Amino acid sequence: MSLHEKEMRQVYAETLVEIISQNPNVMVLEADLSKASGTPPVAKAHPSNFLDVGVAEANMMGVAAGLASCGKIPFAATFTPFATRRACDQVTISIAYAKRNVKVIGTSPGITATSNGGTHMCFQDLAIMRAMPNMIVLSPCDVYELRSMLHWMAATEGPMYMQLLRMKEPKIFDENYKFIPGKAVQIREGNAATIVTTGYTTRWAIEAANALQAQGISVDILHYPMIKPFDTQSLVASAKKTGYVITVENQNILGGLGSAVCETLSEQYPVKVKRMGVHDVFGEVATEDYLLNKHEFSANHIKAAVLENVKNKI
Repeated sequence: MSLHEKEMRQVYAETLVEIISQNPNVMVLEADLSKASGTPPVAKAHPSNFLDVGVAEANMMGVAAGLASCGKIPFAATFTPFATRRACDQVTISIAYAKRNVKVIGTSPGITATSNGGTHMCFQDLAIMRAMPNMIVLSPCDVYELRSMLHWMAATEGPMYMQLLRMKEPKIFDENYKFIPGKAVQIREGNAATIVTTGYTTRWAIEAANALQAQGISVDILHYPMIKPFDTQSLVASAKKTGYVITVENQNILGGLGSAVCETLSEQYPVKVKRMGVHDVFGEVATEDYLLNKHEFSANHIKAAVLENVKNKI
C-alpha cells in the first residue's frame, strides 16, 4: 500500500514507531483516545514508550511536561478541543512558559470532527496556540508532509502544537517532500489572486485552482504547514504580484490563519483580503460536505471568490 492510501492517523503512528526505534527518548501519550488517534501500533511496538493517562487531558499535559523535564520527548495527542481549550492553562504554564520540549497534537480539527458535534468541533485552536508565547504551530496537509514534519518535530527542541487530520487525505506531495520550517510552500503560480491555506483546506484550494485553470485563470496558492512563526516574505511577494488575497481555513476566521495574513499585510503591504472559514459560530453534528458548504469554504466557494475579483478588475 502506498503511503497516500493510508489514513493520516495510521501514518502518524507508523512514523512514531520508526522515530522511537531511532530515539528511545520519544514518548507517546494518550488520554483514553488511542484508537481515535491511531496509536495502538505504538503501544504494541514500544510499550515502555507509550502512556495512557485516562480521561484526564489537563493532567496529560502536566505529565508530558514532567517527562520533558527529564529529557524525554513527549507527543501528547487528544481531540483538538481537549488539547487546546480544556488543557489551555496546563499547556500555557507547564509547557510554553516553562519552554518544555512537548509536542501537543490536536486531532480532528475543525469540521472534520463531523458526528462528534459542536462540543468536539474546535474552531479556535489555531488562535489559542498562535497567541501563546514560545509555541510553534503546525498543520500538515497530507501524509508525506506529516511524516517529514514529525521527524523534524522529534529532532527540534521546543513546545509545538500540530493539528492532525485523522482520515485519508488526497495526495498533494510525494516521497521526496521535505518539510522546511518557517517557509510557505507555493503549490500553484498565477496572478489572478493569492490563495493562502493550511492543513485541511489546501486540497480545496488546489481543486478550485484546477477548475479556474480550465477557464484560463491562474492563481498563486501558498500552503502554510507552519502558521507560527509565519512566513511573511512569501505572502508579501505574492500579494504584490496579485493584489488580492483569499485565506481559507478550517477555523474561525478570527485569530487563525486569516488573522496572521491580515496582520502581516496591514503592516507591510495593504491589499484587499477575503477571509474564508467559519464565521464566529459553534459547530454541529453534520457531514464534512454539509459543513463545507454551510461555512462556504469549499472548492466551489473559493473559485467563486476568485472569479468575483477577476470580474471586478475588468
